[in-house]
Amino acid sequence: MSGLTPGGGIKPELPFKPVRVAILTVSDTRDESNDTSGQILIDRVKDAGHEFAGRAVVRDDIEKIRATVRGWIDSKEVDAVVTTGGTGLTGRDVTVEALEPLFHKVIDGFSVVFHLVSYATVGLSTLQSRATAGIIDGVFVFCLPGSNGAVKDGWDKVISAQLDSRHKPCNMVELMPRLLEK
Repeated sequence: MSGLTPGGGIKPELPFKPVRVAILTVSDTRDESNDTSGQILIDRVKDAGHEFAGRAVVRDDIEKIRATVRGWIDSKEVDAVVTTGGTGLTGRDVTVEALEPLFHKVIDGFSVVFHLVSYATVGLSTLQSRATAGIIDGVFVFCLPGSNGAVKDGWDKVISAQLDSRHKPCNMVELMPRLLEK
């Protein structure tokens, strides 16, 4: 796997289109004062030139997770949601159960690519993550594990390039106007 190198890349001569990104941390033990994973994502969203559209920290509760994400989506002020936490295997890890039923389309490749990059960092421990992504009412939703390392891998090596309008041969930003077409 170490010989696998990604194709494509950022074309700096192209115009950058900022995306409005909200960050949700799912945790029974964190709040905004000690939410390091959420803060890493916020910093990276801003550093990339995107619009930081909101932050929430909610407990591992299916209805609270759904209500928070649904509120952002219904506001029409968010293009993408990135969650951190609740993707593991324990009984309290319910982010996947909360959000996957809401997906109109699952982005199957996200989990595959996330696990490839995670494997390079944590080896077989990546099997303990159920990282997933999908589209809900025209909004991209990416669900990452709660560790700082997983958040960095997920944003730096997967999500950031696909939310950059300059990434070629293609990116998710160029799909946004067409996500709701029938």
